[in-house]
Amino acid sequence: MALISRKSFQLYSSSTPASRSALMTVSRRLNFISGQHKPQNCSSVAMRMMYVKDKSQYTFCRKKHVQLQMQSLSVNEAVHLCGDTRNCTKSNTVWMDEQLFFKRLNSLCTSKEILYFLSSLEVMSDTMASGALQKISELEVDDNGLKNPALLENEVFRALCFQFEFESSNLSNTGLLNALQALIKLRIDPQSTLMTSLLLESEERLGRGQLTAEHLCALGESLLELESPSCATLEQIVNHMQERDIKSWSPREIVMAYKILEVTVREGKQWQSLLNRLNGVTLGAVSQLSPNFVSEILNSLVVLHQTRAVLLVTALCKHSVQHVPYFTDHELVNVLEAFLYFGQKMQNFTEALERRIPKFIHTVHPQTVSKVMQYCCEKMILSKPIFDAVAEGFISSADRLTTDQIAAYIIPFGTLNYLPPSASSLFGKLETVLHTRLRHFQPHTLLNLLHSCVLIQRYPTNFLPKIFSPYFLQKLQAQPPGLNGVVMSQLTQLFLTVTLECPFYEGPKLLSKYQVKAFPTPQSSLDVHLFKRVKTGLLDLLKKRIYFASEVSTPYFYVVDIEIKLDEEGFVLPAAQLEEVHRRIALCVDGQNRFCAHSHHLLGEEAIKQRHLQLLGYEVVQIPFFEIESLQNTRKIADYLHKKIFPCT
Repeated sequence: MALISRKSFQLYSSSTPASRSALMTVSRRLNFISGQHKPQNCSSVAMRMMYVKDKSQYTFCRKKHVQLQMQSLSVNEAVHLCGDTRNCTKSNTVWMDEQLFFKRLNSLCTSKEILYFLSSLEVMSDTMASGALQKISELEVDDNGLKNPALLENEVFRALCFQFEFESSNLSNTGLLNALQALIKLRIDPQSTLMTSLLLESEERLGRGQLTAEHLCALGESLLELESPSCATLEQIVNHMQERDIKSWSPREIVMAYKILEVTVREGKQWQSLLNRLNGVTLGAVSQLSPNFVSEILNSLVVLHQTRAVLLVTALCKHSVQHVPYFTDHELVNVLEAFLYFGQKMQNFTEALERRIPKFIHTVHPQTVSKVMQYCCEKMILSKPIFDAVAEGFISSADRLTTDQIAAYIIPFGTLNYLPPSASSLFGKLETVLHTRLRHFQPHTLLNLLHSCVLIQRYPTNFLPKIFSPYFLQKLQAQPPGLNGVVMSQLTQLFLTVTLECPFYEGPKLLSKYQVKAFPTPQSSLDVHLFKRVKTGLLDLLKKRIYFASEVSTPYFYVVDIEIKLDEEGFVLPAAQLEEVHRRIALCVDGQNRFCAHSHHLLGEEAIKQRHLQLLGYEVVQIPFFEIESLQNTRKIADYLHKKIFPCT
């Protein structure tokens, strides 16, 4: 570990050939003492170091990086690096214990205070100096970059950078890698001589096998922060990881290992054996993971397609429940994406979201709200506390949302067939937004949005002329997924809705070539077991199979689960008979997958189907799973069906 000694920083006011010559002279005079050459009273490294003033050393000019200029040496004052000064023969050296140093450092709140504090010290270790750089990077860097570029013109900061560059080979591993991390975070150009020196030294120590697991992860983390990390170096880090015993790794080291593997796997390398070991170690450490680590690991498992790590994914998802109140917006998005990717759904996780989202709806980032709504929509979770809060949030913030976020907020209301208490204000706000921003929506996004509205009887008649126009249909066809079956079904259902439910609509119609012959019925939407029980009960009731038909296509695009025909006097007719049909009964055999999860609330697609069948003249009889699942024999099912279908007979 190097010790950095600083007596004073006196600067020349201009750059001169003499000062540049002094820089070269001092660089040649650098004297290191380590290993077998270490004197009796110095445990580490001793050197003499000059401060810089010449504006020629570093110029960082990449677009995303700041410019830092180091100045030439003042030959009047030296900066001393010495060994452990507690045992050193220099009696006039002022030493501050590292523990006291970091305690004082952590109490400081601005980089100005930190640099002033450093200027008061005559000597410090390289770990202390790199720790100060890390603290500065934490204070001075946010999502927009470096807050105060003038920081890099500070004399103390420039002096530290100079010493780290020219003493890189004599730094401790911790000092070297901490400084590298801090300077990368401060957006110092990776192509600068300072960064090149630190990176080369780090890579040389990696090649010599001198880095511990902690240092491997720290180097990997630094490389990942660069715009174009060296994949060869990352692979070398992974190779070293494979040789190590990872059972004792800390949660931080585990997280960084996953992040490094993400990059190397994207480059086509396969490390599944290491991943299997890592997954096993992580499973045992789940209970120790912080909210950030849970989020990062779940995100990595998604990126690495670890679909076989079922036990680990389940454990992480269960553990994430207790962290829901503490996740940042970004972390919560990662967790929700993992739940979606791995097919996880937990009631207590939903309850935790219900406690968080309504409480902070006006401060949660819109992208986080969008992901919560996507999770609810795909998992068919109708959470009224969340949906009601999202409706209120939309009313107050719709003007600030992107078009994709607007769609993400609204579409689940139609999918799950729910109108919140503020429905009038919600859809009034949506109509206002559509009037002002209609042309900004992508064609498929707009179609999905308007289709979701008709599912819950909110009719976008003002915008349908655009949807049915040849120009818009051509745009739909030109953009993925084009005019596939789902898109044409949405168009057809919009057209059927305005035909049946909006007789006042006089705009353009949907051309027949864009209409489907029948709405697709996903195989998963039909509960085969329930369907079989109902048919068995009907056979017992009607005595012959000819008196009812199953999965009947109608001229109106819908497929009826079971159809029964009656004559004028109410007698049942053979299903094949076309004449003297006075009444048609449509039995909707609704299994659990036609309802919202854990509820008796129909989904939007099934609700609009039953509504349209009624408008088309059918007598709709709903046979929901929860009414029939407790009936234990055919006779009871037949009695139930008799009461449902023929209540007056």
